[in-house]
Amino acid sequence: MTAAPHRPARRPLRSLAGQLFAVQVVIVAAVVAGGAVLAYLFTAQRAEDSALRQVTAAATAVADAPTVRDAALRPDPTPVVQPYAERVRQDSGVDFVTVMDTHGIRWAHRDPAQIGRPFLGHIDRALAGETSHETYTGTLGSSVRVVTPVRDDRGRVVALVSAGITVQSISRQLSGPMLALVGVAAGALVLGGLGTYLANARLRRHTHGMGADELSHLYEYHQATLHSVREGLVLLDRDHRVVLCNDAARELLSLEGQLDGMPVTALGLPESLVHAVLGPGPAVDEVHLTAERVVVLNTSPIGTGLGSVLTLRDHTELQSLAGELDSVRGFADALNAQTHEAANRLHAVVSLIELGRHREAVDFATAELALAQRLTDNVVGAVGEPVLAALLLGKASQAAERGVELALTEDSRIDDGVLPPDLAARDLVTVLGNLIDNAVDAAIENAARQPGPPEVTVTARVSGPELLLRVADTGAGIDEAAADEVFRRGWTTKQHGRGLGLALVAQAARRNGGTVEVGRDRGAVLTVRLPLQREAVR
Repeated sequence: MTAAPHRPARRPLRSLAGQLFAVQVVIVAAVVAGGAVLAYLFTAQRAEDSALRQVTAAATAVADAPTVRDAALRPDPTPVVQPYAERVRQDSGVDFVTVMDTHGIRWAHRDPAQIGRPFLGHIDRALAGETSHETYTGTLGSSVRVVTPVRDDRGRVVALVSAGITVQSISRQLSGPMLALVGVAAGALVLGGLGTYLANARLRRHTHGMGADELSHLYEYHQATLHSVREGLVLLDRDHRVVLCNDAARELLSLEGQLDGMPVTALGLPESLVHAVLGPGPAVDEVHLTAERVVVLNTSPIGTGLGSVLTLRDHTELQSLAGELDSVRGFADALNAQTHEAANRLHAVVSLIELGRHREAVDFATAELALAQRLTDNVVGAVGEPVLAALLLGKASQAAERGVELALTEDSRIDDGVLPPDLAARDLVTVLGNLIDNAVDAAIENAARQPGPPEVTVTARVSGPELLLRVADTGAGIDEAAADEVFRRGWTTKQHGRGLGLALVAQAARRNGGTVEVGRDRGAVLTVRLPLQREAVR
């Protein structure tokens, strides 16, 4: 069997632009035709009204003429009224002027052969003294005519006068305006069709010849794709108003409700993030902190002044892992340093033994072991939480390598199992690790300017319904004016710092419903309080 030939996907018979073109042509043609009909009816009505006024004027002029009135009282008025009626007909431009007696017998007519014959039309209202008009078919064909009475000096109706214009004459008068009307209508149709074609040609280019169903499906695919990607995506127009915000962006920025059309400054975003979005240039992999997350921002313009697109990646977990990695790296460096120091001390002990100074060798080895064991016993005895205990031991070794004494206060106490499971150990490492690192750096920096050993004091205890973590140093302290700025991303006193440490501390505390306070003793004192009960988290 041979395989059936592949058939391309069936495209719609007509694109959206083509459908709109056909509809618009029909609409333009209908509007032009309707306008032409209305114009014709209006012109025809005006022509008929003009003819009626013309024949009325001619008929009343003849009826009011003394010549006609006097002739109507004679036995044979035809020799007088016939030439007079013809002159009036020719001068007024009407098709006929007929003078008749009260019985409708003609005294004057355009066709002399019709004199003496009865008038074809209605004369009842004229006999009653009124001027009447009608469209009637007489000897000259269908005509618009008027019949008016001729009165004597005493007001009696002694004769009748009728004047009229044939419908054929009226039609001839309309032929010129109608030709102009047809020309205008044809021109309007051509111009409307041409304009419609040009507009739809442009629409066809913009829609790539796709039909309405294809465009609808493309929009649905577009929306589904934008809302399914894991990266946050925000589209802004040229006025920095939200055009689209996908689900991932809403989650990363903690946005709710209707956002379309809102300015980016009204979304409640961090100030640094807003400045990056409104900045003159694009942002490339900029790290920003929201209330609960660390996000990486990239911005790019759309076209030439159409707006901009924002992409956001969640680096909260990655930042926490980086902090833990830094701690692990610090532990490794501390172990390497301790290994090197232990080797030196072992060499000293061996040398003392070789010199026969056995007593001094024992005293030296015992003193070093006691010092190391005392620090370990102090930390392990006070802090039963293994993650915090390991962090404190590692930071103590790092501080000692840098010449800083790290001490744990006597009132520190955290039993194992006291901390709730929902208080993530990663957040504790972020908080306490960054506080200690900043305190060690501040103590070392201040020791270079002022005499005295650099020290860092750590307090870690459970106080009622909350966990208290306090770190004090012998640095220069933090000015009260800068107390609200230290937790902002980018704030740092280091020459090559990134200004993320304290911002991450504030974010981790806020994420767990806690608070951060800045104080001063010999140097800076930073205190973090974290609630142990989930009900206390707001």
